[in-house]
Amino acid sequence: MFQLNMDCEGPLTQNDNAFELCQHFIPQGGKFFSLVSKYDDFLADVVRKPGYKAGDTLKLVLPFLKAYGVSDKDMEEFSQRTLVLLPGTDVMLPKVNGLAPSFIISTSYRPYIEALCKVTGFPMENCYCTQVTMDDYPISDSEVSRLKDIAAEIASMQMLQWPDEAKGLEDLAEEHQRNIKRLNEIFWEIIPSMSVGIVMEKVNPVGGSEKARAVQDSLKRTGKGADRVIYAGDSITDTQALELVNGAGGVAISFNGNKYALRSAEYALLSDNTCILYGLTDLVSKRGKAFLDGLPADEQAVVDIDALIRGLEEVSTNQEVLDQIRGSREKGTLEIYRVSGCDLPSLIAKSERFRKEVRGFKVGELG
Repeated sequence: MFQLNMDCEGPLTQNDNAFELCQHFIPQGGKFFSLVSKYDDFLADVVRKPGYKAGDTLKLVLPFLKAYGVSDKDMEEFSQRTLVLLPGTDVMLPKVNGLAPSFIISTSYRPYIEALCKVTGFPMENCYCTQVTMDDYPISDSEVSRLKDIAAEIASMQMLQWPDEAKGLEDLAEEHQRNIKRLNEIFWEIIPSMSVGIVMEKVNPVGGSEKARAVQDSLKRTGKGADRVIYAGDSITDTQALELVNGAGGVAISFNGNKYALRSAEYALLSDNTCILYGLTDLVSKRGKAFLDGLPADEQAVVDIDALIRGLEEVSTNQEVLDQIRGSREKGTLEIYRVSGCDLPSLIAKSERFRKEVRGFKVGELG
């Protein structure tokens, strides 16, 4: 039997909870978060800043949320009110842990994951996420004023850009270099000198290496090897977990993923319904990964979905899941690619376009 490890935002829900928190509580908060998220991509993927990992955006924005008065209660109530499940999540998530050991590994703040578990009945003890208690951290009136000014400054910056081959700051246009240097000053000099800066020391987002570590911890709990893991993720925060599973011979899936996830995955899944994850877990657990690897594919490395569904029909007893998968097939909103056999730039363009259609343009653009 395999175990299923899933990212949350993307494979299970349509939200980006941290983006939405900033958008709601901070003036121009959507632009502010998008720029800080792009800065996160630069630090994690281009310069690979020592001690920094993809997803640390979620600690960088906390001092600003605190400056705008966001409390633990605010995060809890907002997360419960705004939670949007991907179609099929309400069908598969309450049952999948009974099919195979299943875990959610998410960079999301804990209140958001608690909201998801409350709605679906998924066990919170099988979730890895970013722990944060906003009420624990001090902030002075002068820091509130200064952070509000800095938030407005960041929101006014031009969105960061760099060529795909960039390896350092010198590869960026002059304006983007200036903005990166200013962001370095803000996040690594100014905020650490504030009393509220302690939040950036104490909070450790579950992204990048922490997601890979969470996979390993889940394996200790189940007694399995990484070759028996199905991992589904969609963003830069999932790359190291995907690489861990892919390298061990497990099933590494980019689920409506961006370029970062696709470069680390073995399979690319484009779907508007999350029941396919239940189906793949059922199929691979009963027929083995060799069955999935042996399914016919065309010259573009597109796996034969009808052959996959026929295989599922032979082993699965969950008709509700099967009906949802068939529904996606009939609508033309279900495709699976073998990443190594396809034209990667074309697949990236298609997957990122589909990602924006499913999650919305602003959220779909985030790294």
